This record gives sequence, C-alpha cells and structure tokens, in this order.
Amino acid sequence: MSKNVPIEPVLRKCIDSGKKALVVYITGGLGDNWIQTMHSVIAAGADVVEIGIPFSDPVMDGPIIQMANEHSMRSGATPVSILNDLRGEMPAAPLAAMTYYNLAYRMGHERFASGLTAAGISGCILPDLPLEELDVWSEKASDSEIETILLAAPTTPDERLAEICSRTSGFVYAVGLLGVTGVRTELADSAIEIAARLKNVTSKPVLVGVGIGTPEQAIKASEVSDGVIVGSAVVREMIESSSPEKVGELVSTFREALDKNC
Repeated sequence: MSKNVPIEPVLRKCIDSGKKALVVYITGGLGDNWIQTMHSVIAAGADVVEIGIPFSDPVMDGPIIQMANEHSMRSGATPVSILNDLRGEMPAAPLAAMTYYNLAYRMGHERFASGLTAAGISGCILPDLPLEELDVWSEKASDSEIETILLAAPTTPDERLAEICSRTSGFVYAVGLLGVTGVRTELADSAIEIAARLKNVTSKPVLVGVGIGTPEQAIKASEVSDGVIVGSAVVREMIESSSPEKVGELVSTFREALDKNC
C-alpha cells in the first residue's frame, strides 16, 4: 500500500463488503521489534493500526498501556524517534497515531501534523483535546491530510454526538465504557448503547473501543457497530512475549471471530 492512504475509504470498503472492521492498537517504541509487530498485526487482519505515541500522563489509558508507555520511554523512545522509525515502512494498512494533546502543542501543530504525514500516518486521535478547542489542531491536520478521529463517550448528550460525528474523519471512536483502557471480564452494556446511539446520527464508520479484550467481546460489540478497536490485550502480549508472531496470532483470533460472525 502506498503511504498515507486515507482511513475512512479503507474502512468503508471493508464494511461495504459485509465485514466488520478491526483496528489494532500497538505502543510505538515498545521493544526493538515493534515495527515488525506492526506488520505482523496487519498480516493477521488488522484493517487499521493505531500507533500509540507514549506520553508521561496518559489519562485515558489503564495499567497495561501505562506500563507499555513507561517501558517505551525508558528505552529511549520519543515521538520523533517513533515517527522516524516509521519512515519508509510502507505498511499494507493505514496508520493512525494515538497520543495526547500536550505533545502536539509542544511540538507545534504544523510540525506535528507534517511529521505524522512524513511518517506515513493518515489519522490522529487526541483524546484529551476538547471539541470546543479542536479548530487549532484540526486546521493544521487537514492541511497535512491527517484525519482527526474524535471520541464519543457513553455520557455524551445526543446533540453533542451529532456535532462530534460532523467533525470527525476516518471513523467515530465509540468509547465502550466510563473509565480507562484495559481488559475486562465482560463487555459493558454501555458499549452497545453508545454504538447504537452513534449509528442513529451518522453514516460514518462507528467503531467501539475500550473494554474489548476477547474475540467474544469483539463479536458482541460489533453486532451494533461497524467494528472494534483492540488495544490492551494486544499490548499485554507485546509486553509478555516480545514476539511479533505471537501478537499476530492473537490478532488473528479477533479477525477470525469477526469474520465468522458476519
């Protein structure tokens, strides 16, 4: 795939073919082989890969991704080094960066957006950037052809959901539960509810993330949504096995489950 392929058309093609979309999150800079892990999860069936750029205060993330962030930063990874690692890789699926607004602010919106583009990244998720303050970032992102992906929480009022959907590009990130990322024993009812509410107000792809830790939970969440985002379960495998192949095998279980249920 050529660099900087937009995310939304890829997801729409997947959805229009009758499949459910699978977005996989990995932590950038986690281990010397994290680039191989990225390619492995794509080969295993990820439609889009989120590259987490570690930040010292990841307010949306639970203990697993916090631990991954710490490991990555202790090893010397920085936002610039992660983007440099990605240059020239030509992955077979589009990439989205997931990080926190402080990094974009400190680097400068234009520099950060152009750096994402140069690294082959097509989208960006900044979960702590409020909708009311979005313009300062989204204008520079648009100039660099970066899709700004917005989140919708279970507590978001209906009128605000519509505004979020009108401003997001790539897809709508339906936050499945109140709380931080992490693997749970059961899928929260709120995951189904927020997906259904979003599907009522937008034709853009709606993907459920946060609390999707097993293939069974992915199947249940995708009954209403257009697909799922899997993060903590994958990052835990990255930490425990340090094996791109094993991470790919885990992602395959989600891909197979979603495909069998279509």
